[in-house]
Order: sequence, then C-alpha cells, then structure tokens
Amino acid sequence: MSLFKLLGQRVALGVFSLFAVSVIVFLAVSLLPGDIAEAILGQSATPETVAALRAQLGMDQAPLVRFFHWLGQLLQGDLGVSLANQRPIAELVTTRLGNTLFLAAFAALISVPIALSLGVLAALYRNSWFDRMMNTTALSAVSFPEFFVAYLLILLFSIKLGWLPSLSNIRPDASLSELLVSSILPVITLSLVVIAQMMRMTRAALINLLASPYIEMARLKGIKPARIIFHHALPNALAPIVNVVALNLAYLVVGVVVVEVVFVYPGLGQLLVDSVAKRDIPVVQVCCLIFAVTYISLNTLADVLAIASNPRLMHPRG
Repeated sequence: MSLFKLLGQRVALGVFSLFAVSVIVFLAVSLLPGDIAEAILGQSATPETVAALRAQLGMDQAPLVRFFHWLGQLLQGDLGVSLANQRPIAELVTTRLGNTLFLAAFAALISVPIALSLGVLAALYRNSWFDRMMNTTALSAVSFPEFFVAYLLILLFSIKLGWLPSLSNIRPDASLSELLVSSILPVITLSLVVIAQMMRMTRAALINLLASPYIEMARLKGIKPARIIFHHALPNALAPIVNVVALNLAYLVVGVVVVEVVFVYPGLGQLLVDSVAKRDIPVVQVCCLIFAVTYISLNTLADVLAIASNPRLMHPRG
C-alpha cells in the first residue's frame, strides 16, 4: 500500500471525525441552559421583546435548519457573527488564536526537548536512583490538577517572591519581551504536565524496544548502553515517540482552557469560557471546532508520520 493511499485514508477519516465532532458540538451547545436573547435584553425584558430578538437572531428556527445553515457558512469560509456584540467571529478569533498558538509554541519549545532527554536518560539508566526520582516526580506532576499547579505558582512567584505577574495582561502592541514575561507562569504550568507525560511515554517506548532480541544481541556483543540507545533503540522508537510528541502538542493547544482562565490569558480558551457565560452559541461552536480541527489534524499527522517511519506498516503481510 502506497503512502499516498494511506494519507488519503487518514485524511478522509479525519474529515469524517471532524463532521461527527461538529454535530456533537452543535448538539452540546444547543443544550446549554439560558437564552442569548434574555442575556442580551436582561431579566426585565418582556416575552414579546425576547421572542422578537430570537427571531432576529435566527434562534427560533429548528435545530436541524440552524445546523445545516451554520455548516454551509463554514464551508464557504464564513464563521458567522457574534450574537453578543454583532462583531464578525473571524475578527474575534484571529487575535485570540494567535495568543493561544504563541503560548502553545512557547511551552512546546521548552517541554519537548526536556521531556525527550529525560525519557532517554530514564530508559538508559533504568531502575537507577535517577529513574526512580524521575518517575516519582512525573507521577506527582501528573496527579496535580492544572489549576492547582497554577495557583501554587502564583502563590510562590507572584505573591511570595514578586518576580512574575499573576495575570497575563497582554496588550495588542506588547513587545516580545513583555509577551514572554506575561506568558512564563502559564507556560510553566503547561510544561510541567506535558514534560511528565511525554517523559514517561518516551521511557516506556524505549524500554519495550530494549527487550527485543536484536538489542540483547547488541548487548552480548559488548556494545555500550548509550550506543545501543541512540543507534539501535531510538531510531526504531521514532514512530511511538512521534505519536507522543504530536499528542502532547495537541494537548498544548486544546488543553489551555483552564490555564488561560486562571491567568486571565487573552487566548481562545478564555474567549470560549466568556462566550459560554454569555450564551454566545456561534462563538462557542467556532472555538470548539478550532480545537477539534487542531487535535484531529495533529493526530492524523502523527499517524501518517508513524506509518512513514515504519515500512512494515505500509506493506503488511497477507
């Protein structure tokens, strides 16, 4: 089977998954309590006024009609208009998405090299004091919820030491240095969880390969452990490691909602939470869809790269 055929299959599966997610997102958002018309007009509004505004916003139509109308707009590249402030959703999302991608990229530049290095070292010195310490630390980091880690960091670095700001107030004209300083605490919060997960999965992938017969043969030949790791095990562990990196990159983009809310970071996650509070359904749908596209795209890319790096998966035996 050719790589292009596999790529086409994975892309088709990703498109189908995206359609399924869009249906789930639309249904879930439609079940949110409250009414956008009442939220805009206030509790003192009369039922007639609320009904008139619902008709003006198109909220009186059947859910199936509204779904296909929304889907048709998306296919034409029209994200729609915010019900809360009547601004184009593309305008609302662009800046926020850029801030979220900056935060995710900053965290990835820190977490990916550290996690892979620690995972390789933990596999190289398996069952040593270093391996046990890394496993204990990683399990502890994964066990703590993100908001708890975020508040601990705020308490230590903002309140006790006064080194970093507790809120990530980013102005539109902020310089790169201001962006970096404002993003340090959110990045540390994200990186702690990502490093722990990626390090443990990298270690597990390498240890599974180290139990292979060809690795045992290399050991019997007297090859040094470091050479076995870097020249024999690591190249063959490329496929699972690529999957690990891609999954964690997807998490860095999709899992920023809690971190952005805690630090009041002006990203897509904060916009999603604000829109839910306002019952701004079109904005909530677009934000969820952007997160879904990111997650599915990175997973599809990881799948394709894993297959491309392992020829046996492209030419299965009958």
